[in-house]
Amino acid sequence: MKALILVGGFGTRLRPLTLSIPKPLVEFANKPMILHQIEALKAVGVTEVVLAINYQPEPFLYPFKEMIEFHKAHGGEASIVVTKVDEPSKCGVVVMEETTGKVDKFVEKPKLFVGNKINAGIYLLNPSVLDRIELRPTSIEKAIFPKIAAEKKLYAIVLPGFWMDIATGHHIVGNVLVHESAKIGEGCLIGPDVVVGPGCVVEAGVRLSRCTVMRGVRIKKHACISISIIGWHSTVSQWARVENMTILGEDVHVWDEIYSSGGVILPHKEIKSSILKPEIVM
Repeated sequence: MKALILVGGFGTRLRPLTLSIPKPLVEFANKPMILHQIEALKAVGVTEVVLAINYQPEPFLYPFKEMIEFHKAHGGEASIVVTKVDEPSKCGVVVMEETTGKVDKFVEKPKLFVGNKINAGIYLLNPSVLDRIELRPTSIEKAIFPKIAAEKKLYAIVLPGFWMDIATGHHIVGNVLVHESAKIGEGCLIGPDVVVGPGCVVEAGVRLSRCTVMRGVRIKKHACISISIIGWHSTVSQWARVENMTILGEDVHVWDEIYSSGGVILPHKEIKSSILKPEIVM
Protein backbone atom coordinates (compact mmCIF):
# COMPACT_ATOMS: atom_id res chain seq x y z
CA MET A 1 0.00 0.00 0.00
CA LYS A 2 0.98 3.60 -0.62
CA ALA A 3 -0.10 6.68 1.34
CA LEU A 4 -0.47 10.31 0.28
CA ILE A 5 -0.23 12.91 3.05
CA LEU A 6 -1.49 16.39 2.16
CA VAL A 7 0.83 18.87 3.87
CA GLY A 8 0.51 21.87 1.59
CA GLY A 9 -1.51 24.18 3.84
CA PHE A 10 -0.24 27.35 5.49
CA GLY A 11 -1.28 26.28 9.00
CA THR A 12 -3.04 29.59 9.64
CA ARG A 13 -5.03 28.22 12.57
CA LEU A 14 -1.79 27.27 14.34
CA ARG A 15 -0.14 30.67 13.97
CA PRO A 16 2.12 32.03 15.41
CA LEU A 17 3.68 28.56 15.76
CA THR A 18 3.60 27.96 12.00
CA LEU A 19 5.44 31.21 11.34
CA SER A 20 8.54 29.30 12.50
CA ILE A 21 8.00 25.83 11.03
CA PRO A 22 5.37 24.08 8.86
CA LYS A 23 2.39 22.59 10.69
CA PRO A 24 3.39 18.93 10.05
CA LEU A 25 6.60 19.55 12.03
CA VAL A 26 4.88 21.13 15.03
CA GLU A 27 5.19 18.73 17.96
CA PHE A 28 2.19 16.87 19.34
CA ALA A 29 3.02 14.90 22.50
CA ASN A 30 6.71 15.72 21.94
CA LYS A 31 6.81 14.32 18.42
CA PRO A 32 6.21 16.06 15.05
CA MET A 33 2.61 15.51 13.99
CA ILE A 34 3.62 14.01 10.67
CA LEU A 35 5.80 11.40 12.40
CA HIS A 36 2.77 10.11 14.29
CA GLN A 37 1.07 9.63 10.92
CA ILE A 38 4.02 7.92 9.23
CA GLU A 39 4.59 5.52 12.14
CA ALA A 40 0.91 4.58 12.21
CA LEU A 41 0.90 4.01 8.44
CA LYS A 42 3.96 1.78 8.69
CA ALA A 43 2.26 -0.26 11.40
CA VAL A 44 -0.58 -1.22 9.03
CA GLY A 45 1.66 -2.19 6.12
CA VAL A 46 2.18 1.01 4.13
CA THR A 47 5.57 0.84 2.41
CA GLU A 48 5.66 4.17 0.58
CA VAL A 49 4.57 7.62 1.76
CA VAL A 50 4.25 10.62 -0.58
CA LEU A 51 4.09 14.13 0.89
CA ALA A 52 2.13 16.69 -1.16
CA ILE A 53 3.89 19.88 -0.06
CA ASN A 54 3.57 23.58 -0.76
CA TYR A 55 4.24 25.87 2.22
CA GLN A 56 7.81 25.76 3.59
CA PRO A 57 8.64 22.62 1.60
CA GLU A 58 12.27 22.54 2.77
CA PRO A 59 12.06 21.31 5.96
CA PHE A 60 -3.34 12.57 16.62
CA LEU A 61 -2.53 9.19 16.93
CA TYR A 62 -4.57 7.72 14.12
CA PRO A 63 -6.70 4.54 13.82
CA PHE A 64 -5.42 3.40 10.41
CA LYS A 65 -6.02 -0.31 11.02
CA GLU A 66 -9.70 0.26 11.86
CA MET A 67 -10.01 2.70 8.97
CA ILE A 68 -8.68 0.21 6.41
CA GLU A 69 -11.11 -2.44 7.67
CA PHE A 70 -13.98 0.07 7.48
CA HIS A 71 -13.04 1.13 3.95
CA LYS A 72 -12.86 -2.43 2.66
CA ALA A 73 -16.19 -3.29 4.27
CA HIS A 74 -18.31 -0.46 2.85
CA GLY A 75 -17.02 -0.81 -0.73
CA GLY A 76 -17.21 2.90 -1.52
CA GLU A 77 -14.63 5.06 -3.27
CA ALA A 78 -13.36 7.12 -0.33
CA SER A 79 -13.38 7.17 3.47
CA ILE A 80 -12.85 10.17 5.71
CA VAL A 81 -12.33 10.42 9.45
CA VAL A 82 -14.68 12.73 11.34
CA THR A 83 -14.63 13.92 14.93
CA LYS A 84 -17.36 15.20 17.22
CA VAL A 85 -17.37 18.85 18.35
CA ASP A 86 -19.41 20.79 20.89
CA GLU A 87 -19.99 23.84 18.66
CA PRO A 88 -20.71 22.60 15.11
CA SER A 89 -22.07 26.01 14.06
CA LYS A 90 -18.47 27.27 13.84
CA CYS A 91 -17.31 24.52 11.48
CA GLY A 92 -18.14 22.69 8.29
CA VAL A 93 -20.37 19.78 9.30
CA VAL A 94 -20.39 16.32 7.73
CA VAL A 95 -23.97 15.07 7.48
CA MET A 96 -23.93 11.27 7.49
CA GLU A 97 -25.95 8.15 8.21
CA GLU A 98 -25.12 7.04 11.76
CA THR A 99 -25.48 3.32 11.09
CA THR A 100 -23.56 2.95 7.81
CA GLY A 101 -21.34 6.03 7.85
CA LYS A 102 -22.47 7.01 4.34
CA VAL A 103 -21.94 10.75 3.84
CA ASP A 104 -24.97 12.65 2.57
CA LYS A 105 -23.54 16.17 2.25
CA PHE A 106 -21.35 18.88 3.76
CA VAL A 107 -22.85 21.98 5.40
CA GLU A 108 -20.59 24.98 6.07
CA LYS A 109 -21.21 26.66 9.46
CA PRO A 110 -24.87 25.68 9.75
CA LYS A 111 -27.23 28.07 11.52
CA LEU A 112 -29.57 25.20 12.36
CA PHE A 113 -28.34 21.93 13.90
CA VAL A 114 -27.65 19.29 11.23
CA GLY A 115 -25.04 17.25 13.09
CA ASN A 116 -21.96 17.53 15.28
CA LYS A 117 -19.28 15.80 13.23
CA ILE A 118 -16.55 17.61 11.29
CA ASN A 119 -13.78 16.55 8.93
CA ALA A 120 -10.67 15.48 10.86
CA GLY A 121 -8.43 15.64 7.78
CA ILE A 122 -7.58 11.93 7.39
CA TYR A 123 -8.64 10.18 4.19
CA LEU A 124 -8.45 6.70 2.67
CA LEU A 125 -8.98 6.84 -1.08
CA ASN A 126 -9.25 4.41 -3.95
CA PRO A 127 -6.80 5.29 -6.75
CA SER A 128 -9.81 6.29 -8.89
CA VAL A 129 -10.22 9.41 -6.73
CA LEU A 130 -6.94 10.77 -8.09
CA ASP A 131 -8.41 10.62 -11.59
CA ARG A 132 -11.06 13.10 -10.47
CA ILE A 133 -8.47 15.76 -9.57
CA GLU A 134 -7.60 18.21 -12.32
CA LEU A 135 -4.01 19.34 -12.85
CA ARG A 136 -4.46 22.67 -11.12
CA PRO A 137 -4.68 23.87 -7.50
CA THR A 138 -7.66 21.95 -6.12
CA SER A 139 -9.27 21.55 -2.71
CA ILE A 140 -10.19 17.89 -2.44
CA GLU A 141 -12.55 18.75 0.42
CA LYS A 142 -14.50 21.39 -1.52
CA ALA A 143 -14.24 20.18 -5.11
CA ILE A 144 -14.01 16.39 -4.97
CA PHE A 145 -15.65 15.03 -1.81
CA PRO A 146 -19.08 16.66 -2.42
CA LYS A 147 -19.21 14.98 -5.85
CA ILE A 148 -18.31 11.58 -4.40
CA ALA A 149 -20.91 12.06 -1.66
CA ALA A 150 -23.55 12.92 -4.27
CA GLU A 151 -22.78 9.58 -5.93
CA LYS A 152 -23.21 7.80 -2.55
CA LYS A 153 -19.61 6.59 -2.60
CA LEU A 154 -18.19 8.58 0.35
CA TYR A 155 -18.18 7.17 3.89
CA ALA A 156 -17.08 8.52 7.27
CA ILE A 157 -15.73 6.86 10.41
CA VAL A 158 -15.72 8.63 13.78
CA LEU A 159 -12.29 9.31 15.28
CA PRO A 160 -12.00 7.67 18.71
CA GLY A 161 -10.30 9.37 21.64
CA PHE A 162 -6.51 9.44 21.77
CA TRP A 163 -4.18 8.18 24.50
CA MET A 164 -0.97 9.52 25.89
CA ASP A 165 1.74 8.31 28.28
CA ILE A 166 1.17 9.18 31.91
CA ALA A 167 3.94 10.66 34.04
CA THR A 168 3.67 9.86 37.72
CA GLY A 169 4.75 11.43 40.98
CA HIS A 170 3.41 13.42 43.90
CA HIS A 171 3.53 16.61 41.80
CA ILE A 172 1.62 15.11 38.84
CA VAL A 173 -2.17 15.34 38.36
CA GLY A 174 -3.92 13.42 35.57
CA ASN A 175 -2.53 13.01 32.03
CA VAL A 176 0.99 14.45 31.83
CA LEU A 177 3.83 13.80 29.35
CA VAL A 178 7.27 15.09 30.36
CA HIS A 179 10.32 14.55 28.13
CA GLU A 180 13.15 12.72 29.85
CA SER A 181 15.55 15.62 29.28
CA ALA A 182 13.27 18.22 30.92
CA LYS A 183 14.07 19.43 34.44
CA ILE A 184 11.30 19.95 36.98
CA GLY A 185 11.95 21.99 40.14
CA GLU A 186 10.75 21.43 43.69
CA GLY A 187 7.21 22.19 44.71
CA CYS A 188 5.72 22.22 41.22
CA LEU A 189 2.20 21.04 40.42
CA ILE A 190 1.78 19.74 36.87
CA GLY A 191 -1.43 18.56 35.24
CA PRO A 192 -3.90 17.63 34.10
CA ASP A 193 -3.36 17.49 30.33
CA VAL A 194 0.18 18.88 30.13
CA VAL A 195 3.06 18.19 27.72
CA VAL A 196 6.59 19.38 28.58
CA GLY A 197 9.09 19.16 25.73
CA PRO A 198 12.80 18.29 25.51
CA GLY A 199 15.32 20.53 27.22
CA CYS A 200 12.70 22.50 29.15
CA VAL A 201 13.47 23.91 32.58
CA VAL A 202 10.56 24.29 34.99
CA GLU A 203 11.74 26.05 38.12
CA ALA A 204 10.44 25.68 41.68
CA GLY A 205 6.82 26.36 42.55
CA VAL A 206 5.48 26.46 38.99
CA ARG A 207 1.86 25.50 38.25
CA LEU A 208 1.08 23.99 34.82
CA SER A 209 -2.35 22.79 33.69
CA ARG A 210 -3.91 22.06 30.28
CA CYS A 211 -0.95 23.46 28.38
CA THR A 212 1.86 22.55 25.99
CA VAL A 213 5.41 23.67 26.77
CA MET A 214 7.61 23.18 23.71
CA ARG A 215 11.29 22.40 23.31
CA GLY A 216 13.83 24.58 25.14
CA VAL A 217 11.34 26.65 27.17
CA ARG A 218 12.23 28.03 30.62
CA ILE A 219 9.43 28.59 33.14
CA LYS A 220 10.77 30.57 36.09
CA LYS A 221 9.82 30.33 39.76
CA HIS A 222 6.16 30.47 40.76
CA ALA A 223 4.83 31.16 37.26
CA CYS A 224 1.38 29.80 36.43
CA ILE A 225 0.34 28.59 32.97
CA SER A 226 -3.04 27.17 31.99
CA ILE A 227 -4.91 26.50 28.73
CA SER A 228 -2.03 27.91 26.67
CA ILE A 229 0.85 27.00 24.33
CA ILE A 230 4.41 28.14 25.03
CA GLY A 231 6.49 28.11 21.83
CA TRP A 232 10.05 26.93 21.36
CA HIS A 233 12.83 28.57 23.43
CA SER A 234 10.48 31.03 25.09
CA THR A 235 10.74 32.24 28.69
CA VAL A 236 7.95 32.86 31.19
CA SER A 237 9.46 34.78 34.09
CA GLN A 238 8.82 34.72 37.85
CA TRP A 239 5.26 35.07 39.14
CA ALA A 240 3.91 35.56 35.60
CA ARG A 241 0.44 34.21 34.85
CA VAL A 242 -0.40 32.98 31.34
CA GLU A 243 -3.88 31.65 30.62
CA ASN A 244 -7.04 31.64 28.49
CA MET A 245 -5.57 30.33 25.21
CA THR A 246 -2.48 32.51 25.22
CA ILE A 247 -0.10 31.35 22.47
CA LEU A 248 3.55 32.35 22.52
CA GLY A 249 5.45 32.01 19.25
CA GLU A 250 9.09 31.00 19.10
CA ASP A 251 11.56 32.89 21.34
CA VAL A 252 9.03 35.04 23.21
CA HIS A 253 10.02 36.42 26.61
CA VAL A 254 7.41 37.28 29.23
CA TRP A 255 8.70 39.52 32.01
CA ASP A 256 8.24 39.08 35.76
CA GLU A 257 4.70 39.33 37.16
CA ILE A 258 3.10 39.82 33.72
CA TYR A 259 -0.47 38.60 33.18
CA SER A 260 -1.67 37.39 29.77
CA SER A 261 -5.26 36.42 29.03
CA GLY A 262 -5.62 35.20 25.46
CA GLY A 263 -2.62 36.98 23.99
CA VAL A 264 -1.31 35.67 20.65
CA ILE A 265 2.33 36.68 20.52
CA LEU A 266 4.39 36.54 17.31
CA PRO A 267 7.96 35.18 17.44
CA HIS A 268 10.92 37.04 18.99
CA LYS A 269 8.91 39.46 21.11
CA GLU A 270 9.27 40.68 24.71
CA ILE A 271 6.11 41.14 26.75
CA LYS A 272 6.72 43.92 29.27
CA SER A 273 3.11 44.86 30.07
CA SER A 274 0.07 42.74 30.85
CA ILE A 275 -2.44 41.61 28.23
CA LEU A 276 -5.85 41.84 29.88
CA LYS A 277 -7.99 40.61 26.99
CA PRO A 278 -7.39 38.54 23.84
CA GLU A 279 -5.24 40.41 21.31
CA ILE A 280 -2.46 39.81 18.78
CA VAL A 281 0.98 41.24 19.58
CA MET A 282 2.99 41.75 16.38
